[in-house]
Amino acid sequence: MSDIRKFGWLSRDESPLHDIFGVSFIRGLSPHEALTRLGVDTDTIEEMTFDELDEYANESMLEFDGDARYVGAVKVDDWTVLIEPSGWRVALDPGVRERVSRGTEVVSVNRHDYASDHFIHTIDGGMIMRFDPLVPHLRSGSDPDRWVHQMRDVGLGQRTFDDPIPDDRIASAFALASIITGIGFARNVLDMTLLGAAAREQ
Repeated sequence: MSDIRKFGWLSRDESPLHDIFGVSFIRGLSPHEALTRLGVDTDTIEEMTFDELDEYANESMLEFDGDARYVGAVKVDDWTVLIEPSGWRVALDPGVRERVSRGTEVVSVNRHDYASDHFIHTIDGGMIMRFDPLVPHLRSGSDPDRWVHQMRDVGLGQRTFDDPIPDDRIASAFALASIITGIGFARNVLDMTLLGAAAREQ
């Protein structure tokens, strides 16, 4: 079984990303292009720290009735990592997902402790696989079993409701994302300078 422990920081109560967030890995796009496709107000694009991004997201939640509109992006190898504090646009909005993945590939993990979590793999606008890491056997998409062997390696190999639930569903989801993308989402990514912006109302 792959070592998922290095992703455990993402599921802890004291995680800097808290208990609601989205992280997407977008192949081949620059941070600016990823933000533009997401649908941000381009006049708000600026460099910022993660702490500043988190503060802006919290402020926007207060201003827009719980809608955390600020997102950040940073280049890691050939991928842009898109971070949505308290957000879920890429995971839950098919239009956003289609735009961001057009002509490329996107892997998204969304943690939401008060609703459903999501793992989604999209290529060129088409959803290859989607599942809730808590019940990974309930998969959908055009090729829901594409990563089934790798899912077993990271503790997401449940076949029925009678099987034990994953020990750490969020860490397992990020371990699977790492297998697909080659990017291990480490804590120090949040120490990098991000390109942040405010997303427009959907």
